[in-house]
Amino acid sequence: MRALSLLLSAAALASCATQPPSPTEAAESQAKLASLTAGKVAGQPLTCLPPGLRSANMEIIDDSTIAYREGSRLYVNHLRGSCSNLKSGFYTLVVRSGGSGQCSGDIADVTDVRTGMTAGSCALGEFVPYRQQ
Repeated sequence: MRALSLLLSAAALASCATQPPSPTEAAESQAKLASLTAGKVAGQPLTCLPPGLRSANMEIIDDSTIAYREGSRLYVNHLRGSCSNLKSGFYTLVVRSGGSGQCSGDIADVTDVRTGMTAGSCALGEFVPYRQQ
């Protein structure tokens, strides 16, 4: 029994360790972000998303970058810290936000969509708006 608890503890600690993305993964993420922002110009970073923008409009770029779509406008957020496994299809990002919507500094949990268990967390950064030129 003790061996099992030690094994589970070691597995939990190992899952918290973040490794840098491979060169291939980094290139794929950069290409996806470039595709999303193509033909758009970046504006001044915002502390909070506009009210009414929902996580249903969220697109995961990689474990440390997400984007929200609102019509032709895009809001890119570089997370503070990496949310491991976020890019995996088995996890989603659940943001614990105050009443005013999602803001920089809000805690985001990586949640297993199959079990509902939290697999990690990170904090939101500023939101960089991109609009059509």
